[in-house]
Amino acid sequence: MTFNPVMEPPAPVEALSDILMRIVSELHDVAYLIERIEPQLLELGGAEILNSPDAMKVMQGIDLAVQKSRGLAEFIDTITGEIPHGWSVDVATALSLVKLAEMQKALGGATRHGHSQPLSKAAGDFDFF
Repeated sequence: MTFNPVMEPPAPVEALSDILMRIVSELHDVAYLIERIEPQLLELGGAEILNSPDAMKVMQGIDLAVQKSRGLAEFIDTITGEIPHGWSVDVATALSLVKLAEMQKALGGATRHGHSQPLSKAAGDFDFF
C-alpha cells in the first residue's frame, strides 16, 4: 500500500513592510473616498445645511474620519520604516477575510492605479459581472 500525500501550495508569505505599505495605500484611498462625501452633501443640501447643528455634527464626523484614516496611514508608514527587512508573514487567512474583491487584490499585491472609485464614473454607474 502506498500513501501519496496531497501537497498543499505554499502559503503566500510576504515581507511585512510590503503588506503594511499596501494597507497605507488603502487607508489613503479610504480617506479620499470619505472626503468626497462632504462636497456632495453641501451640493445636495445647499448652503443652508450649514445652519443645522445636526448637519454640522455630520460634517465634523466626516472630517474626523478623514483625519483618522490619514493619521493611521502615516503612523503605519512611519513604523514600517523601522521593521527589519527579513520579517515576513503569511497573509492567506487575512486575505480570505477581506470581502471586497478590489481591496483583496490590492492587499494581496495586485497593482491598482488610482482610487477604488474614480471620479470619471457618475453616480449609478456599475460594471456587470
